[in-house]
Amino acid sequence: MKENTSDQKKAARSEYWRERIAQQERSGLSVQRFCTEQELSEQSFYVWRKRLRNQQPMRFALVETEAAQRQAGTEAGLELVLATGERLRISAGVALRVLRTVLEVLRA
Repeated sequence: MKENTSDQKKAARSEYWRERIAQQERSGLSVQRFCTEQELSEQSFYVWRKRLRNQQPMRFALVETEAAQRQAGTEAGLELVLATGERLRISAGVALRVLRTVLEVLRA
């Protein structure tokens, strides 16, 4: 449980900085001015921007277990475990259009 909480905190921190970096880019302000106005450390901003740009691309894997195969009456599907530890469960009946949209958002 402790490990999961740690992963969740890391994911939340990454998402926080991802949002700040996108906000700065949309604002048209220099990094220095944006950080001053948002009361952010300019050094932290640059460290996080570099870290997030250098992140490994998402890797997906389909994992099936015997327990999942034995569950009668449930639709087959898959679960994606992201590098952040977040899980995305996709049922067999998902519309292809919806799945494409979700994957495009995850790649951004």
